[in-house]
Amino acid sequence: MISAMSKSRLRSCVILFALLVSPARLLGAADTSKLLKVSDNKRFLVYEDGEPFFYLGDTAWSLFHRLNREDAEKYLRDRAAKGFTVVQAVVLAEIHGLTAPNPYGHLPLIDNDPTRPNEKYFEHVDWIVKKAREVGLFIGMLPTWGDKWNKKWGSGPEIFTPANARAYGEWLGRRYRDEPIIWILGGDRPIENDQHRAIIAAMARGLRAGDQGRHLITFHPVGGRGSSEWFHNEEWLDFNMRQNGHEVDFAPRYAKTAEDYARTPIKPVIDGEPIYEDHPISFKASEFGHSIAADVRRPLYWNLFSGAFGHTYGHHSVWQMWTPDRQPINGPLMPWYEAINQPGAGQMQYGRALMESRPFLTRIPDDSVIVPAEVATAVPGAGTKRLVATRDQSGSYVMVYSPAGRAFKVRMDKVTGRKVKAWWFNPRTGEATAAGEFSNSGVREFQPPDKGEAIDWVLVLDDGSKNFPPPGQAKWPTN
Repeated sequence: MISAMSKSRLRSCVILFALLVSPARLLGAADTSKLLKVSDNKRFLVYEDGEPFFYLGDTAWSLFHRLNREDAEKYLRDRAAKGFTVVQAVVLAEIHGLTAPNPYGHLPLIDNDPTRPNEKYFEHVDWIVKKAREVGLFIGMLPTWGDKWNKKWGSGPEIFTPANARAYGEWLGRRYRDEPIIWILGGDRPIENDQHRAIIAAMARGLRAGDQGRHLITFHPVGGRGSSEWFHNEEWLDFNMRQNGHEVDFAPRYAKTAEDYARTPIKPVIDGEPIYEDHPISFKASEFGHSIAADVRRPLYWNLFSGAFGHTYGHHSVWQMWTPDRQPINGPLMPWYEAINQPGAGQMQYGRALMESRPFLTRIPDDSVIVPAEVATAVPGAGTKRLVATRDQSGSYVMVYSPAGRAFKVRMDKVTGRKVKAWWFNPRTGEATAAGEFSNSGVREFQPPDKGEAIDWVLVLDDGSKNFPPPGQAKWPTN
């Protein structure tokens, strides 16, 4: 008979082997045996022992409702191999979540009553949650999509009241108390009245009672807005989540991440739904076409360099788990099982690797690193050409993201140490190239390796005395 310790070691070996043969071989799987908490400086998420946790999420809203176990395992293993650490999925799904059965013929609730969950349906949810744990993924679990408490822009029916929301939350919290869960309330709907606020607050209280406060809680808002608008001062809201939305040329939305970063009291912030890859831009494919990998890379770095503790990716086919035998929502271009291999998904891991290759918990946003030019649309840039910068609080490194191949200037005194080692980090491949050593004084202009206007780069400037590894190629020790 295999002991619990032996099973744990075996699972770790399986995960390690998968990562060694995957593109994310330099990235560790999430340690799903540990709880998560907010860091001491209130800016990041960390494990219970203080080790940094990088939240790299994927929107798989329909995972529980639409995928059978074989397909769910395929999806989860793919995301773990690509360096994701969180999968965001909805228990009571948006698309016919209360009226269409899961692949095994089960509806989630008996008579659409949140106090009467269907055990058979939840056995399938259990299986997926445990498989996620096995491969090293946390589940960002939405108890329900928003049209079940606010019918605006959804099919409903509205089934929640404050009373049954608390009961349902407590039942869920108790059931998944010991699983790797991050609770995400809301579900793409605004808070429009006191009843909506009361339902969310009651569900949060229920979750806290059920899991005894073991898991973090946030709120997924409507497009272009953030949880902070309604709940920033609520005790139950552990971190803010934004939905910066499905625009390409709407950089001001991504600047809102910095606004949430600056709020008091301090809470971590993340973009839980930026533009999806292969999504109709502004929901108007006939006018603007579909987004591409470059469109999803920009928000990754815009958000991270503006103070976000992690990032969420999404693909338009994957969120709805679309297959040709299903009714498509907003024109998906390919089935989900092909879409998981789109380039943007694989490139998300490079952003994570870059952040983990330098001191993590002392990173702050600082656009003053960039020296503005006279022409507003050139440098630091605007719209899709917006530049952003981040650095270590003590100055041991600086990073500047440029969405285009134009030359730009930086303040070298933002980096400590007499000698500054420069690197170009390629967000498309994860490769780093040495770019020389310089003095840490004055202003210096840097020209990205490729002058193409739609090709992005990250300039990394290191204090030469720190002997950091090449950007993105090794995890920097945190202890």
